[in-house]
Amino acid sequence: MSHSLPYLDRNSLRPLFGLCISYPAPGIIERIGKSWDWFWIDGQHGELGFDDCVELVKASQLIGVPGLVRVPSQDPTWVAKLLDLGAAGVIVPMVETVAEAAAMVQAAKFPPVGNRSYGGLRIGTHMGPDYHRTANRDTVLILQLESSRAAALADQFAAMEGVDGLFLGPDDLVVRKGGDVKAPKTMEEIGQEVETIARACEKHGKFNVALAFSDLGLDMAKRFRHQLVVGADDFSLLDTGSEQRIKTMWNAFGLGAPQSR
Repeated sequence: MSHSLPYLDRNSLRPLFGLCISYPAPGIIERIGKSWDWFWIDGQHGELGFDDCVELVKASQLIGVPGLVRVPSQDPTWVAKLLDLGAAGVIVPMVETVAEAAAMVQAAKFPPVGNRSYGGLRIGTHMGPDYHRTANRDTVLILQLESSRAAALADQFAAMEGVDGLFLGPDDLVVRKGGDVKAPKTMEEIGQEVETIARACEKHGKFNVALAFSDLGLDMAKRFRHQLVVGADDFSLLDTGSEQRIKTMWNAFGLGAPQSR
């Protein structure tokens, strides 16, 4: 018997808050995942192989929260197979041209929009043999734009049928501008690209994704219309929780501040 899988709420009246997962640990999702609206499963820069991504998608389904996988590259095999295995969407990094975007649409969407192959065993088990009839609507294709050149094409990307959203990559943007990726980002540095992408998404009714790890990120997420807001990642939560606890232990035993290692 088929049953539904968790997908992003396209009609949400508030931002949907996401947690980035970089470690191959489905237990993280099972333990704290219900607090979040969606997961960004990072198959590009996280410590995740293909099988790890699949297990994290399964864990997200277990608790009823959509899991979007950032694939390592513009590989149509990864894109189509992850959707067949039940991912709520894919995030494709380093998209620079309309031709690259069109190739990802071909991989992620069924005809007549794209050329995705029918036959996903797992998605068919969960959704029934007619899953392809609603898959183009149910699953999302997010393009990550990581240069000024790519951001300048945001309106063209957002206008494309089959592209469901855009995601600015601020670190790569700064690197490509010759800036210091370790320094706090400023509106003067990345604000133009943020606004260009936000306006394009709003104009064409597409998801706009924001990173809100910093005060600036939160400010930009509130200033522009960001429907998908990444609020934290697993490794920063581990860092913060561990640091706070060890400080508590040192203070409790009258040892002052922990010694750095």
